[in-house]
Amino acid sequence: MSYVDDVLAMVVAKNPAQPEFHQAVKEVLESLRVVIEENEEEYRKNALLERLVTPERVIMFRVPWVDDKGQVQVNNGFRVQFNSAIGPYKGGLRFHPSVNLGIIKFLGFEQTFKNSLTSLPIGGGKGGSDFDPKGKSDREVMAFCQSFMTELCKHIGADTDVPAGDIGVGGREIGFLFGQYKRIRNLYEGVLTGKGLTYGGSLARTEATGYGLLYLTQELLKCNGKDIKGQTIAVSGAGNVAIYAIQKAQQLGAKPVTCSDSTGWIYDPEGIDTALLKEIKEVKRARLTEYAAQRPSAQYHEGKGVWTVKCDVALPCATQNELGLEDAKSLKENGCFAVVEGANMPTTLEATEYLQKNGILFCPGKASNAGGVATSALEMSQNSERLSWTFEEVDNRLKTIMVNIFHNLDDASKKYGMEGNYVAGANIAGFLKVAEAMKAQGIV
Repeated sequence: MSYVDDVLAMVVAKNPAQPEFHQAVKEVLESLRVVIEENEEEYRKNALLERLVTPERVIMFRVPWVDDKGQVQVNNGFRVQFNSAIGPYKGGLRFHPSVNLGIIKFLGFEQTFKNSLTSLPIGGGKGGSDFDPKGKSDREVMAFCQSFMTELCKHIGADTDVPAGDIGVGGREIGFLFGQYKRIRNLYEGVLTGKGLTYGGSLARTEATGYGLLYLTQELLKCNGKDIKGQTIAVSGAGNVAIYAIQKAQQLGAKPVTCSDSTGWIYDPEGIDTALLKEIKEVKRARLTEYAAQRPSAQYHEGKGVWTVKCDVALPCATQNELGLEDAKSLKENGCFAVVEGANMPTTLEATEYLQKNGILFCPGKASNAGGVATSALEMSQNSERLSWTFEEVDNRLKTIMVNIFHNLDDASKKYGMEGNYVAGANIAGFLKVAEAMKAQGIV
């Protein structure tokens, strides 16, 4: 067997019942075959791939907390410090009932390449808990966050590991986590990103992932002879990424017509009302049924169905594996010509292959949703320098980073004879930087 096949078999054998992690590793290594085969003897001798797919450190812990009824609850906490070859570990915390070790490992592995693509000095990590903040009072969320950070604070720091938010972890949670870290460690440092503006946060960080997604989408279309202006866009999700992707799409002259949450989805042929969506999701924390109730042009549908709508561009911004093979076929039938991922691995392998084989432009999340972590790294820089940049400064840096990411993966795909295969391009461009750093630092 080839070196890639050997390592893929090892990953499955050593990490049982972790399908998301298996999927992420397979997607990356399969697209790296051409690079690995050029250097197979050296890579195999130094076990470079084995080290690449094995986290440097996995931290698992219990999180006991007391609910409003006085009942003690216990959740599981995780932090996977995957690779620090190019900088301190950097990656979000996810609070969601679906969180388990396999999902955190998949996210940390993806984060390593995503962070490499930003060109900023940050390594890959991820963490979280199976705690569900939905329906919890602020006091309960605070109690959980304080307990979670009481353990996590032993393993993180501004030059070691800098967590951020992810699904279920927004400004409220980051505030509670930072307060507990500061209290225990007696350090006021840039250890968490996504902080509030009054205590070290960065302007444009809230918008960064969604805005960055659209900056890369705009460049992708431009380099393929199309203009984003006037395009109809289908968006999934109604969280931070989706909301600001919708907002930036409208600013660029496109018309986003869908959004979704865990119970249903909205089709609004007049275009999503961003102000109303923000009010419902960010202020009221309510369901999309309220959007439909207040917006006469909107149609609410239970369950899934965003990808059945006629559109030019699809932006999956919800969660992993939300866009399957049948969804990909629906998009193709409805005239979609580009799919750009806003979430982490939202498209299944089968759907990705179908889209690529059918000539639909496809860009993976490790490139297109890197705007969030890139701006987190900019927040780290501001914290280190004790500075605060303007919204325009951060936004301009973000746009430059996203445009450069597209051209880096485009150039890599062309260099290795796979022009237009942006999945391979992203993986190759991200891998080469990490691999060079790992080789330079010896067998560690």
